[in-house]
Amino acid sequence: MSLTASAVYAFVLALSRPTTAGGSLSAMFRAEASKILLILGQLWLVLATYKDVVLAAFFVAFVVTVLLNRMALLDRSS
Repeated sequence: MSLTASAVYAFVLALSRPTTAGGSLSAMFRAEASKILLILGQLWLVLATYKDVVLAAFFVAFVVTVLLNRMALLDRSS
């Protein structure tokens, strides 16, 4: 989920060609909104189709994955 959401974020951001700082900020907000909508859609899809999901484990794993994805972007050692 996190990888596809990040790919959608990059795609939406690449489609915009802002010329001002405000335009850049607006494009980033649009990209983040599309990312959040995709994540919510994928969460709904998993919860609607997989009836035997262990909710606590699923959400903990999801949150850890999202946080690790953000932390990987902050790593400057490589």
